[in-house]
Amino acid sequence: MKSFKPRGVRSKALAIGLVTAAGVAMLSGCSDSGSSTDNGKVNLVVAPVLPGATADALKTLASRVKQFEKKYPDINVKAIEYQWTGTTFAAELAGGTLPDVFNVPFTDSKTLANNGQLADITKPFNETSTAKKWNKNVLDVATGNDGKVYGIPWGPYAMSLSYNRDIFKQAGLDPDKPPTTLDEIEQDAKTISEKVPGVAGYMQMTKGNNGGWELATNTYSLGGRLESVGSDGKVTVNTDNDQTKQALAWLKKLRWDDNSMGSNFLWDWSGINQGFASGKIGMYMSGSDVIGSLMQANGFDPSKYGVTTFPVDSSNDKAGILSGGNVDVVNVKDTPAQVDAAVKWIDFYRTQPQINQSDAVTLAKANKAGNQAVNAPTLPLFDKETWQNYQNWIKPYANIPAANIKPFTDGIFDQKIVPEPSAHTQDLYGALDAVVQAVLTDKNANVDTLLKGVDTKIQALIDADSK
Repeated sequence: MKSFKPRGVRSKALAIGLVTAAGVAMLSGCSDSGSSTDNGKVNLVVAPVLPGATADALKTLASRVKQFEKKYPDINVKAIEYQWTGTTFAAELAGGTLPDVFNVPFTDSKTLANNGQLADITKPFNETSTAKKWNKNVLDVATGNDGKVYGIPWGPYAMSLSYNRDIFKQAGLDPDKPPTTLDEIEQDAKTISEKVPGVAGYMQMTKGNNGGWELATNTYSLGGRLESVGSDGKVTVNTDNDQTKQALAWLKKLRWDDNSMGSNFLWDWSGINQGFASGKIGMYMSGSDVIGSLMQANGFDPSKYGVTTFPVDSSNDKAGILSGGNVDVVNVKDTPAQVDAAVKWIDFYRTQPQINQSDAVTLAKANKAGNQAVNAPTLPLFDKETWQNYQNWIKPYANIPAANIKPFTDGIFDQKIVPEPSAHTQDLYGALDAVVQAVLTDKNANVDTLLKGVDTKIQALIDADSK
């Protein structure tokens, strides 16, 4: 999702999952880096974890900092806990309290770059060993309209379908053959609800802006879009489209015709994860990497976990799957020396474990020791060959059965990846929460009227930005 507000817990779990194991005292909040140099060394304040990171995660981070400083003895690194938010960013930038390296969501990086609020890292980025290997769809989120690079993506995910393999077995379904179409999801959800009393066969989130986020996924999977951008750059909101209505009709059928969505229709991100982990939900839409949080926050046994790609309409060439993730960016006020050092840090910390066997193994060992997901399925940063090499390196330490995530890893390379709506994303998602809730709680909800209301409300916000 666009900001850390609705997916904050999810982002925290992902950020922690990428560091893993051990404990040191770290400063909370942001801190000015002070002088950019000290005794000939470049000083960097980096913020790779969110507030509340576990002791194991902080200890491993400290170890990674030592490894980095050993490799680059001319750079001093101070790691802090920090969470970027759009509401405080401008003040922090003006006040000089931003870290030198921090991360922002996919949907904010391009806007911040185009606004001149991020450092141009094109030159040092092009000097990294992976510059030519990137999945262009992923790197695009960190590329400005001027073609320059303003950040390095990490932890990208694609929306997926998570399911409980044990519940599938109880319902007489084959967990190795998850649904591949919306009709099959509906059929399996109905079977689960009928044969496993007290379990919702299928559920989606409905509040905390997550309902709109997942409805966007539904719309994209059918070939629709919630916003369009004209040649003049003007954004037009259009939630009142055939695909969004089709998605809502599908949810309405599961809820009212099949009675396969249980009795609770108010779910946010942490709530639905808990509901799934406690066996109250058989299938639900999720980010492909959610198993990391399920293991850490909910104590979920990964042997019960199954995940597959969320179905897309193969007859519509615009159909795709919504993606998101994070981008490490650099303070626009940094000196050229700090920018160069910052890119070295990001490449070392985020990218090298994906393409360097020694780093991959070190991180996998630490993740396994900390009971964190080693081989959680994510959207590949690079080409399929690079991805497969990485999988081979971490295989001895994998703690999620490969067969359980195979439906996703086999299918994701064939899916078209579509980024989230770019303008007033959270406002849009929040407005759509109410629409999803209405469809699930009022059998006679007027979808046309509700969606037209969303269009009017969000379009007014977008138009106000240009005045």
